[in-house]
Amino acid sequence: MIRALVVDDEPLARESLRLLIARDPEFTVVGECSGVDAPRLAGETKPDVLFLDIHMPELDGFGVVEQLAEGDPPLIVFTTAYDAYALKAFDVYALDYLLKPFDDGRFAETLARIKQRVQSGAGQTPPEKLLQLLDSRERHPKRILVRVRDKIVVVRTADIDWIEAADYYASIHSGGGTFLLRETLNDLEKRLDPERFLRVHRSAIVNVDRVREIHPLFRGDCTLVLTDGTQVKLSRTRRGEFERLFRSSGSPQR
Repeated sequence: MIRALVVDDEPLARESLRLLIARDPEFTVVGECSGVDAPRLAGETKPDVLFLDIHMPELDGFGVVEQLAEGDPPLIVFTTAYDAYALKAFDVYALDYLLKPFDDGRFAETLARIKQRVQSGAGQTPPEKLLQLLDSRERHPKRILVRVRDKIVVVRTADIDWIEAADYYASIHSGGGTFLLRETLNDLEKRLDPERFLRVHRSAIVNVDRVREIHPLFRGDCTLVLTDGTQVKLSRTRRGEFERLFRSSGSPQR
């Protein structure tokens, strides 16, 4: 039997994974918990594979990885609802990653890969690879992964012109293309470099390096003209912070 430990801060997500794993007679779930309890429970249950969520309070997935890397880590399968984090999962050289919401077919593929690794005797994520990831993590992402139909597109944050809100999604405008990311504008604002990206009003974030012209409007608002000709409103409440960033980033691009 292949022993699995499920780590997620949401009880419903843990239950869903547990039920999916239980369908396969070659697997057994030895425990489930949130991130803060994962290192202890992993030490007690000695799982063969760890299904690990990334975005968790108190101790996130990479905090769990940091503690497990000091010992004898099991195979790790990251589960996440954030496309951008999937790139880091690749850098860890993890066995696999599951992007929520995933379907039964995608989950079956993951179980098949786990079986193959265990049967071949390669049932471990190399600790040195985990440590390499921890050493190379950036405070602000340099790339964002966006799912486009049947593939994943890598968008460099330096190439982003601006981002607009689209309900619970964010529409990223970069190099003449538009990419729909399953992440809110609030979440993106927290992760992007605040010395380059600014929330210019409720529904838009702008790369200040892309601003070509500033047109004052009535009552302190402005219109920003980007290098590609796009016009984005700058609210008066954000004007002071924009001017500070704009001066520190240098002259507008021509």
